[in-house]
Amino acid sequence: MPPLLEVANLTIAFGEKKVVDDISFTLATGETLGLVGESGSGKSATSLALLGLLPPSARVSGSITFDGRRIDGTDLRQLRGSSIAMIFQEPMTALNPVMRIGRQIGEALLAHHPRTPREEVRARVIVAMQEVGLPSPETRLRDYPHQFSGGQRQRILIAMALINRPRLLIADEPTTALDVTVQAQILALLRTLRETHGLTMLFISHDLAVVSQIADRVAVMQRGRLVEQAPSAQLFQHPQHEYTRRLLASAPTMHTDRSKPLLQGTETQGTGPSSLR
Repeated sequence: MPPLLEVANLTIAFGEKKVVDDISFTLATGETLGLVGESGSGKSATSLALLGLLPPSARVSGSITFDGRRIDGTDLRQLRGSSIAMIFQEPMTALNPVMRIGRQIGEALLAHHPRTPREEVRARVIVAMQEVGLPSPETRLRDYPHQFSGGQRQRILIAMALINRPRLLIADEPTTALDVTVQAQILALLRTLRETHGLTMLFISHDLAVVSQIADRVAVMQRGRLVEQAPSAQLFQHPQHEYTRRLLASAPTMHTDRSKPLLQGTETQGTGPSSLR
């Protein structure tokens, strides 16, 4: 069976600076690929390319094939939110603070199915909220984002991403802003949803411990290049690239000084616009 997603020789540049440099990878249907690396490695630029969300100043080359069809920027914009959806890192940035969350989830549906009757939209919003574990959806759909906890706001973003039943879910650092307990709950939810809906997932993170809990395979990025790809168990037990070994050795512990960069002497600054990591 051909892969659901195939990225070949993807390069992204801003001026003379390459933020992604000739990377290639595939994603099989139902598989979760963890894309890891430090800030500035090109992870988020890659995800934005897959969604057709790069700014006009970006120069992009290479090819993206989805479900056997090579697609360009126009195709990606049409697929975004329906066949390909994204969970963003910061819920309070992604959510409209003055719009009730039921309406926000419903608008994600209406953007692709504008003729859906009002009562059906409400029913599907409630189902989406139930699926992600939000309490009392019939009443809370009228609440605003600030009335929810950080973990609940992340669940709202997941509901928005999944209401159109996408085939590919891109999760960009979805647990970074959460404490360890809530992080574990969100990971468990994503695993459940993956099994329930047969989701294919690109899971982007700098946190190797998180990636080890959800990814079938792992791809490691350094300064815009893919330096290693392997099944998750193999990569964590027998890393081949020096950068991967250093990332594993530098994984935070209870005694880590979190004010210092994860790796000393490597890239910790963005290589393009501030939103690209």
